[in-house]
Amino acid sequence: QVQLVESGGGLVQAGGSLRLSCAASGRTASTYDMGWFRQAPGKEREFVARIHWSSGRPYYANFVKGRFTISRDNAKDTMYLQMNSLKPEDTAVYYCTVSLRGFGSNDYWGQGTQVTVSS
Repeated sequence: QVQLVESGGGLVQAGGSLRLSCAASGRTASTYDMGWFRQAPGKEREFVARIHWSSGRPYYANFVKGRFTISRDNAKDTMYLQMNSLKPEDTAVYYCTVSLRGFGSNDYWGQGTQVTVSS
């Protein structure tokens, strides 16, 4: 079992920044990657970013390239999402995931953290 706890969400004006954190605990020794997804009201959940745990290689959805940066601290089993130049359309609940069975398997999910960007 793995537990994921997100933090750092909140209300910010357009153009502002937020930094999300996701702390993992439990059986994390076999982590392939961790990732971020988001879900806006009335929309399907969508991929935001992912980071390969051992190499640190990041992967991004096209709509966040150049604005968001994913990073991790292996020693703390914590992943971060630095979000800059936020837009109202970035408003959503942001979820973190951890993949243990393979790259992108998204085996566990956090409870989500709300990000609201006002115009």
